[in-house]
Amino acid sequence: MALALPRISMIPPAGSAEPVSADRIIAARRSLEGYRWLLVLRFALLNLTCLALVGAVWAQGWLDEMIATDSYHLIKINLAVFVAGLVICGARVARLSQELNQLEAEVPAEGTRTAAYLAQTRRLDSGARALMAESLKMRLGVRLGTIRHIANTIVLIGLVGTVIGFIIALSGVDAAAATDAAAITPMVSTLLFGMAIALYKTLVGSVLNIWLMMDYRLLESGTVHLVTGIVDRGEAEHARL
Repeated sequence: MALALPRISMIPPAGSAEPVSADRIIAARRSLEGYRWLLVLRFALLNLTCLALVGAVWAQGWLDEMIATDSYHLIKINLAVFVAGLVICGARVARLSQELNQLEAEVPAEGTRTAAYLAQTRRLDSGARALMAESLKMRLGVRLGTIRHIANTIVLIGLVGTVIGFIIALSGVDAAAATDAAAITPMVSTLLFGMAIALYKTLVGSVLNIWLMMDYRLLESGTVHLVTGIVDRGEAEHARL
């Protein structure tokens, strides 16, 4: 999956001797310096806010009926998938913050993407450096795809629950017994139970998908900053050679 990065203009065209603007490099560094310290904080603040909202809904007793209708454990499965995605996203946010910190280090630590990119592009021309920048963008974009796939899986599980709910609702309807007053009550009860399953599963899947996608967007934004910062630093060091 490719990142939606802006066109990297810090790399001059092949054969061009145009120097890299020092003002642009300083501005980019300052932007990254302010951003890197906020990434983990934003992630924590976002998820704590969501948890607080869930806690408020729980305290109102609005989740009791939802839990009572989870006879097929689809909500539990959805929650497990969501938690797995959130843990993976959190780990990558922490790693991304460390990588962003290395952008400002005098000598980037071995094993970081900044150090690897600078070593690989040190003696390359502008065209080869542009290809390396595109390769870096693609590699990081593929890693982001895992979180997006998990978020999509949450929606699919919710849709499965919706289908099951409608099957339950319709299975209790007997047209031949519609004129029997004694049969109406159980049919209505089954219909309402099935509809509750369908709607609750849809609701849970949608809410968890939105929650995880907000984390995904935060991670994506940080990754764009990382790629831009690495490329800018590479061009700055190349200009000094």
